[in-house]
Amino acid sequence: MTLTTPATTIETLEDNMVFVEGGEFMMGGEMFDREKPIHEVQLSNFYMAHYPVTQALWKAVMGSDPEELAFPHPMRPVERVSWNDCQEFIKKLNALTDKTYRLPTEAEWEYAARGGKYSQGFTYAGSNNLFEVGWYGGGNSQSITQPVGLKRPNELGLFDVSGNLWEWCSDWYGGKYYEQCAKEKIVHNPKGPEDGTGRVVRGGSWYYIDFNCRVAYRLDSQPSYRGYGIGLRLSRY
Repeated sequence: MTLTTPATTIETLEDNMVFVEGGEFMMGGEMFDREKPIHEVQLSNFYMAHYPVTQALWKAVMGSDPEELAFPHPMRPVERVSWNDCQEFIKKLNALTDKTYRLPTEAEWEYAARGGKYSQGFTYAGSNNLFEVGWYGGGNSQSITQPVGLKRPNELGLFDVSGNLWEWCSDWYGGKYYEQCAKEKIVHNPKGPEDGTGRVVRGGSWYYIDFNCRVAYRLDSQPSYRGYGIGLRLSRY
């Protein structure tokens, strides 16, 4: 596994993408109803970025920073971006690169957070000790985001998956997992409900405590919401 430096320009982004070999895994958890039921998922191959999108990369694509950044710094993850803003960012990025970048599905996010086929079954992305891999509330964040890539990566070489900022996923949020789980023994490349009111966010953040940063934990937020606790990580096929 070759580790890169965080992308700050469009030209360096593709070097930040790691190949994630697809496979089967048990998705979900037992701590909260929103994590249930644990179910078997089968995913195809995809790519995921080593790092969350930095403020520098956002500015390179969009021409300016998001309005009212809470924690301005080019190497910190971009925040104050809604799910809708992310779609506009991705549209412009794909036009500039002729690629097909996108937000990961929730299943892809969890599979990658768990380490894909290299998973060692950790509670957090890369460790059972969150202090080693993430910035979180009540622990080490000092109530602020931190530059990406300072903590240990997970088994796939992904940084800041647990903590620092929540990350938008492409799926609509459905409370408990989708009805499809009850209909199929193995769910293939799930994309969530067909509609809803909130989009899925994953990973926890600098102001959430440790159990919110578990790889199984999930929340949702309005697609138009621009908060200082949510950013994004890119994926593509």
